[in-house]
Amino acid sequence: MSVLDDLDQFQVLEDKIDGLIRLVADLKTEKESLEEKTHILEERLANTTEQMEGLKAARERAKQRVIGLLEKIDRLEN
Repeated sequence: MSVLDDLDQFQVLEDKIDGLIRLVADLKTEKESLEEKTHILEERLANTTEQMEGLKAARERAKQRVIGLLEKIDRLEN
């Protein structure tokens, strides 16, 4: 093997390593972006869940008021 062949092999190896370094950097950037999106979606889910629980509670209070009013009407009829 000649010195030029050895240098070519080192160049190929260096190019592959450079490619891997770029890939790792890109993956880190993508991971950070996905983590941020996940955090935002988790916050939205928590807010939506809280709103849903509030609406369920309001609906239950309204239901109880309607039942109370119906009972009052029923007592008037008797």
